[in-house]
Amino acid sequence: MMLPNGEITISSMTPADLRNLIQTGEGKYLEFKKTTPSTGKIAREIAAFANTKGGTILVGVDDHKNITGVSAYFEEEYVLHKAAFEYCVPAVEIEIELIHSGSLDVMVVRVPEAEKKPVYNKSKKKRLVFVRRDDKSVLASDEQAEILKNRYSDEGVTFEYGEREQMLFRYLNEYGEITVLKYSQLINVTTYRASKILVNLVSAGVLKLFNRSETDYYTFSHTTK
Repeated sequence: MMLPNGEITISSMTPADLRNLIQTGEGKYLEFKKTTPSTGKIAREIAAFANTKGGTILVGVDDHKNITGVSAYFEEEYVLHKAAFEYCVPAVEIEIELIHSGSLDVMVVRVPEAEKKPVYNKSKKKRLVFVRRDDKSVLASDEQAEILKNRYSDEGVTFEYGEREQMLFRYLNEYGEITVLKYSQLINVTTYRASKILVNLVSAGVLKLFNRSETDYYTFSHTTK
């Protein structure tokens, strides 16, 4: 695949703007990289931002908010574009700017939110989905990936309000939240079948999914966490 002939442009962002941005620290929408890591690793960061709400990667800034700068501009740019256009499916249209701060330069990589989700990462065995959680890019659960797929599908999502759904709603009214495993035990079905029901209800806007301590939980969509 031929990479786009993009050029690094000089940004209108001032050094003061850059320092202010750095001081906000890493978070859901901001990531620091001292140097661009391997193509596969930086592709995960790009896809995670694209699968969430978009974000910015600063190359030439370490984890302690120090500007370390970059020197191999075009090598860094090549890796970033290769990651975005060859390792992400569909490709992510990143924008790269160069900020001068004293004698050092920082690359500002802006990652837009994907119009169609999920954005997959190529791997040797299967395509993976990464999302942004707090200040980390993490592997999405099968349920999270399926919900993203359903929300951005051209087909509508439907569900039946049967006995299993009634049991779920009664449980949520009493306990507030449930896991796939607990729901499968509650209605005496496989975790695969329980997952399908919960995913459909999230996709339809009835439930919402959130993660706590590396476990997915489901609540009514009007419940705030």
